[in-house]
Amino acid sequence: MDTFNWGIIGLGRIAHKFAADLAKTPGAKLTAVASRDMDRSAEFARQYGASHFYGAYEDIIQCPDLDAVYIATPNNLHCENTLFCLAHQIPVLCEKPFSINIHEARQMVQEARMQQTFLMEAFWTRFLPTTQKMLQLIEEGQIGKILGVKADFGFKPPYEPEGRLFNPDLGGGALLDIGVYPLFLATLVLGIPTEVTAKAYIGSTGVDEDTAIILRHQNGSLSHLHTTIRMGTKSEAFIYGETGTIHFHSRFHEMTSMSLLREGKRPEFFQFNQEVHGYTFEAQEVMRCVKAGLSESPGIELDNTLARMELLDGIRQQIGLSYPMENVA
Repeated sequence: MDTFNWGIIGLGRIAHKFAADLAKTPGAKLTAVASRDMDRSAEFARQYGASHFYGAYEDIIQCPDLDAVYIATPNNLHCENTLFCLAHQIPVLCEKPFSINIHEARQMVQEARMQQTFLMEAFWTRFLPTTQKMLQLIEEGQIGKILGVKADFGFKPPYEPEGRLFNPDLGGGALLDIGVYPLFLATLVLGIPTEVTAKAYIGSTGVDEDTAIILRHQNGSLSHLHTTIRMGTKSEAFIYGETGTIHFHSRFHEMTSMSLLREGKRPEFFQFNQEVHGYTFEAQEVMRCVKAGLSESPGIELDNTLARMELLDGIRQQIGLSYPMENVA
């Protein structure tokens, strides 16, 4: 497999970033793209050099020699699109949130395991150089026992009630769109919590626009997390240890720089060159796993993805957020 042939379903903003990074990923080639709009699909293919383009998501399976598909459709379509690809034994990298709820997520994982086909949640931050450096510092004991995590992510987009951020039919809201970033960081460092407390402001369209979350973890450590689309926040993160702190500078999910702060020592600053948006690293992980014949990534195991989806469901239950597709009998 000298060239790894990628397909993309859903051609919005994040798909453009992923495609641009694929062009800088050794051994990767964008071969096929699919949209519900043929003109959009043709233009995307022209812009990024894809040889096949389709005007329906399902038509992407007509492309020969696809090695994996990246699903970048709205949240409410992740399950449907993933199940379709897996049924045709096409490996899938599915954008976060992995699904609308745990029920969908279990269907996706069950299908992947039944088909013995690779599936991974597209948490690109897991594979960034900064994340690897953070985990190394923790493993080396540079900040001692982890006592807690504090992270926020907020911005104020234009108010578009029918757009993906504010539309409940598309699985909108701050929690599923950007709240997953601080939540992922906390669970990566401290594991799935034993207790959850959450409060939210529910906007006029019925989605959460501002959500605060406190997690209590197995060792008693606490995570303080905040996500909002009502206001801009600094969007930084801190990992507190007994002997020091790791500080991810704004915007923490892009993780281009970080500091190691320890009492009585000069701060250590780490800068990481950003020659790509950051999606190269998750693409490389998928390529590595598929070439090795793995059905899931050891960096983002499917059972951990399911545990986080259960956590998201629990938070939504506390803040009173449900989606129309969940209320259909």
